[in-house]
Amino acid sequence: MQQVKSLFSYRPYWAKRFGTAPLLPCTREEMDDLGWDSCDIILVTGDAYVDHPSFGMAVIGRVLEAQGFRVGIIAQPDWISVEDFTRLGRPNLFWGVTAGNMDSMVNRYTSDRKVRSDDAYTPDGKGGSRPDRSVLVYSQRCREAFADVPLVIGGIEASLRRIAHYDYWSDKVRRSVLLDAKADLLVYGNGERQVVEIAHRLAAGEPIDRLRDIRGTAFITRDIPDGWEEIDSTEIDVPGKVEAHADPYAAAAPRAPCATPAGQGEVAVPVLRRPRVDRERSYIRMPSYEAVKQDPVLYAHASRVMHLETNPGNARVLVQRHGQRDVWINPPPIPLTTRELDRVFELPYTRRPHRMYGDARIPAWEMIRFSVNIMRGCFGGCTFCSITEHEGRIIQNRSEDSIVREIETIRDTVPGFTGVISDVGGPTANMYRLACKSPKIEAACRKPSCVYPGICSNLKTDHAPLVRLYRRVRELPGIKKVLVASGLRYDLAVKSPEYVKELVTHHVGGYLKIAPEHTEQGPLSKMMKPGIGTYDRFKEMFEKFSREAGKEQYLIPYFIAAHPGTTDEDMMHLALWLKRNGFRADQVQTFLPSPMATATAMYHSGTNPLRKVRRNGEKVPVPRGLRMRRLHKAFLRYHDANNWPLLRDALKRMGRADLIGNGKRHLVPTWQPRGTGGSQSRGRGEAGGKVFLTRHTGLPKTPSTGRKGKAGGRRRRGGPAPR
Repeated sequence: MQQVKSLFSYRPYWAKRFGTAPLLPCTREEMDDLGWDSCDIILVTGDAYVDHPSFGMAVIGRVLEAQGFRVGIIAQPDWISVEDFTRLGRPNLFWGVTAGNMDSMVNRYTSDRKVRSDDAYTPDGKGGSRPDRSVLVYSQRCREAFADVPLVIGGIEASLRRIAHYDYWSDKVRRSVLLDAKADLLVYGNGERQVVEIAHRLAAGEPIDRLRDIRGTAFITRDIPDGWEEIDSTEIDVPGKVEAHADPYAAAAPRAPCATPAGQGEVAVPVLRRPRVDRERSYIRMPSYEAVKQDPVLYAHASRVMHLETNPGNARVLVQRHGQRDVWINPPPIPLTTRELDRVFELPYTRRPHRMYGDARIPAWEMIRFSVNIMRGCFGGCTFCSITEHEGRIIQNRSEDSIVREIETIRDTVPGFTGVISDVGGPTANMYRLACKSPKIEAACRKPSCVYPGICSNLKTDHAPLVRLYRRVRELPGIKKVLVASGLRYDLAVKSPEYVKELVTHHVGGYLKIAPEHTEQGPLSKMMKPGIGTYDRFKEMFEKFSREAGKEQYLIPYFIAAHPGTTDEDMMHLALWLKRNGFRADQVQTFLPSPMATATAMYHSGTNPLRKVRRNGEKVPVPRGLRMRRLHKAFLRYHDANNWPLLRDALKRMGRADLIGNGKRHLVPTWQPRGTGGSQSRGRGEAGGKVFLTRHTGLPKTPSTGRKGKAGGRRRRGGPAPR
């Protein structure tokens, strides 16, 4: 893999002399207290400013501060006017704009396109504190405030909209956010390497339009640079007429017989070879925005092309035409080393919200303030998830010592700490220190997942480093309990019984969440998730080790309704599985097509981009329309009396009226409680209640609890007990 400059090896900028700020300033008064006359970089974010390594702007701000730059934060500005965007003055180097830790549309709307009442990243959880499509709105205000200052956009919202993308909320394909934001550069993925290089090169006097070679960035250009070779991928491969193979000797041999010169008994035959292409100086020409906007199948092809170029070890430049201009996307950034990642997490964060919020609650911070992130990335490749597109599939690990130091910092400095670490995990809890056995194979691999359709033979699945970490951190003085709350890959866990025993015996707080997502092979194959049999094997191990530890503990499985590839029959079988196993989902997730995800391409095109896309290729059943999506959600909440009329109608239509009755083998009863089942009635789901943010994409998802549904009823045997 390409060698890059170490993140902390740059010569510090001259403003390093001002030292470290207790908090990055958010007002002119705070700048004056620090002795600053101006900011070198101003970061604008849609989240409240929490100086914690789980909040993207805090990380970027502290990393830039460590390089010697003066960084200001404008958090959740009033976007109606330009006034808030001028309060810190003109940035000397550039604006950095992000919607925050979540996509602003996902943050504000449910999967039914209804407005959420709360926002976990806002003081007191108040909704409506950021605009729709925040990157676009904030960028416009930055341009109005100081039009001549370079504008760099980043974060999850910009990252997942770097190419032409299907937008669920407008139900159309939108062009790259670069054009609509009128930004100079787009940073995608984890942005530390990119923003540090951008800052130092701008500080050295290099103009923004010369920064064209930075990995993990995208920009707009009208001309392709000299010396680059195009690989055309603008069309779908169409099988043509099969021609008979030409005689390879026909062109070389003379038509008339002739004598063979003495000593030359062989005839030279020209061999046609594919020309060698310099990967470092080639780019892939994707279908244009105008083409994919009009052709959903071509959109699926473009999605496949993009996803095949996500490995930093072999990814090539992608170019997509928008009108008369091209969006040029450089290969992904090189992952951070353990030493670099340790330093990023050990920068001088205060680990709490800015003092301007007073006693206001910030739900997202309260959720993670006693948790520790031990790694980045995920090689699961789940099609509905955006982690691979954003963070990549190569795991970036912290060292044990760094993790221990952070836990000690939490113990000693974070107010309200009771001795319980709420989570030691990451995007996936048990991928710590897991990697390909061969760096060369890893750099050349183009598979979207290391664990689907089965675990790759080249993947190291040894959980011993994680077991050692668990044992070390729970022995720290003042630490009573260390929990694992991040999502778990149970197909990896079953490969290491020692790990499962360690986890179940010491690190489960009564409930452990895992995500089989479905029980049927149709939707599972489109999610790239393992079969339900793997869940059953993990469940056996979980229950066995819980009994040995003398603990009553439960698994909390997550499921997705209305995912591409799911039929009504699939949801019916899932509902029967839930009832058979005693689960009653209190709140459920309906599939939300997030920008650039593979499953979103399926949703939009009805085509499977996991295989080579053809006009007559595999078609994917897609649950569309509010009624169908509500039906699939109703199957997950089969026990809710409000859903029974809808389910009865569906079962009759499906020819499964045998599942309507009052016995144990039936799914829904024939009777209806008074006051339930109205057309406006809905389950608790996404209509209200507290929304929990979990791994995957940051999409809202809440756990099954096994508690009584809205219509009441007793807990089924085998399900989790009420707390």
